[in-house]
Amino acid sequence: MCEEQNFRHRGSSSPFDRPRTTRRSQTPVLGSGGLGGSMCGIAGLFDIKGSRPYDPALLRRMIAAIAHRGPDGAGVHLEPGVALGHRRLAIIDIVGGAQPMETRDGALTVVFNGEIYNFHELRAELEDKGARFETRSDTEVLLHGWRAWREVLFSKLQGQFAFALWDQNEQTLVLGRDHFGKKPLHYQVSPDGTLAFASEIKALLTLPQADRALDAQAVEDFFTYGYVPDPKTIYRSIRKLPAGHYLLARRGRPPEIRRYWSLLETAPASGTVTPELLVETLAAAVKRRLVSDVPLGALLSGGVDSSAVVALMALQAGRPIDTFSIAFGDRDFDETSYARAVAERYATHHDVRRVSADDFEMMRRLPEIHDEPFGDVSAIPTFAVCAQARRSVTVAMSGDGGDEALAGYRRHAFHCVGERVRAHVAPSVRARLLGPLADIYPRGAWLPRPLRAKTTLRELSLDSASAYARMSSALPEEARAALLTTDFRKALGGYDAGDVVRTAFNADAPLDPLQRAQYADIMTYLPGDILTKVDRASMANSLEVRSPMLDPQFVAMAFWLPPALKLSRASGGKAILKRAMEPYLPRDLLHRPKQGFSAPIARWFRGPLRQAILSLADSPHLRDCGMIDTGRVRKMAIEHVEGFQDHSKALWLTWVFDAFLAHNAASGAQAANDQREEDPSPSDREIATRPAASSTLV
Repeated sequence: MCEEQNFRHRGSSSPFDRPRTTRRSQTPVLGSGGLGGSMCGIAGLFDIKGSRPYDPALLRRMIAAIAHRGPDGAGVHLEPGVALGHRRLAIIDIVGGAQPMETRDGALTVVFNGEIYNFHELRAELEDKGARFETRSDTEVLLHGWRAWREVLFSKLQGQFAFALWDQNEQTLVLGRDHFGKKPLHYQVSPDGTLAFASEIKALLTLPQADRALDAQAVEDFFTYGYVPDPKTIYRSIRKLPAGHYLLARRGRPPEIRRYWSLLETAPASGTVTPELLVETLAAAVKRRLVSDVPLGALLSGGVDSSAVVALMALQAGRPIDTFSIAFGDRDFDETSYARAVAERYATHHDVRRVSADDFEMMRRLPEIHDEPFGDVSAIPTFAVCAQARRSVTVAMSGDGGDEALAGYRRHAFHCVGERVRAHVAPSVRARLLGPLADIYPRGAWLPRPLRAKTTLRELSLDSASAYARMSSALPEEARAALLTTDFRKALGGYDAGDVVRTAFNADAPLDPLQRAQYADIMTYLPGDILTKVDRASMANSLEVRSPMLDPQFVAMAFWLPPALKLSRASGGKAILKRAMEPYLPRDLLHRPKQGFSAPIARWFRGPLRQAILSLADSPHLRDCGMIDTGRVRKMAIEHVEGFQDHSKALWLTWVFDAFLAHNAASGAQAANDQREEDPSPSDREIATRPAASSTLV
């Protein structure tokens, strides 16, 4: 995946070929030349207990695993007790921004994945303090910013980022992740005291000490929500650094995780927020994201959010922009007519790609791309549109974040209706009457949600937080109880996956009911599903995606708006945005029912994927894992393909989980073989040559 010459600096031999070279000979000093940019992949190792040297081969495997995140170059930094690696997708300062980057005195070194949109302002502020910049790269701001402000730096950053900064004087490694979790950062602490980190899990699984045992709670979370929520991963030993947090690892001390930003601590906008002010704020966020030294376009689904971003981008770009859409043969999932109307209005260079059920390559690649089970079916068209865009551009704008910031999901409206009922009916009455009614009411999953009385009665019988957790679920509790084995349920020891959403929903803050639902989504669904999906799909194609609607200033303004400005009977969700964009977008696009960016899986399972779904229960991985009731899977498959019930959600999640188990077993065996071929040191030999770990649970 990465050629040997990519690991060379200043014409020297590969640093991986040297036993343990010094830091100076491996890290390009600022202004020393090389490739530039900072949208990439990072990985590294840090000895918390001492200063043992790390074998360069370890870092080579980690970086090679994420080479797709940075095909334009690679770099390393090695010194006793520290190993930092970087793969680069060049975006800004293509000549001067090579990484790892260090200060002229060698005291600070950083590897960075992301973009700092306000780096020009921060650079001017730091220059006033005496800092001397030697590149045009936003990466350099992190070095001088840490030196000047230490942890206060995080509160000044605007952008999407995950970075690791080594402070040699303080013997401290700092890991930081952006406000909403746009950029990923995973880490693990092994028993020998090594803190390992990486942009993607696959890099950590290359290490000899990688523990592939699955986390039972994470498995339950996956079948509850369709993704594994932060800070868990599917593996018991690996965790995600939460959004809006940083980790401090000081030599000789346990690592500390601290929060540097919370949406709940932001202040509502002073004065009245008008539609014009909202557009002005969003336009400013778009403008900040137009900075690029490489071709830049936009993903255009035809929905309100992506259309608004394209309109404001086209008005400021000063040239025709490139836009990209996906078309399905299924009319219920196709929004290309709306996307085309926006493209024609703003004279974009519009490219449409058609996706069908015969395009199975994307489905097969999901486990490889995500490293853990990921059940959002929209990952398929998202990957397709990113692959399409990468043929023309290196950076693309998107409308991600608009639904969370401005209450755009249908469940937000359902929740508010439910809250009005709860306000007039005592909890005891609801639990005593509505719960039993829900038990006996027939299923109607094929009906529109307002007509699914069983679902409505069940949610109304619950408290607000539990009801919203159920609305946010891919599979409700009774469906999971039928699908997952009794032994697995016992292994959970009473764990309730609903607490993931309930905890965020019940945040200790004076929020109205709509804000509680939004906040729960921002803390769980946004980083765990939406942003994970976009990051993996885009970076698998070496494409950077920027999301103006996740600008912290815009999100704070939108979040603190009165409920009536976000949700109205006439406009549904995002009411103020739709009103604000009426001068810029077609009215029928703005005020049509929300469609979503998905794929017709239910119909595919009854059509071209019929035989595959009927044979799913025969998978040896499902049979041997002890977590899935394969008899129930077989029954659901028959009922679904014959049209008696819609089991598409449960079958899709089971399909995804089976694909993950197969990929985990295969990649584990490959990793073990790779380590044996590299003839590990005696201290590593026992670990490296043992059989690949199976998908066991803890």
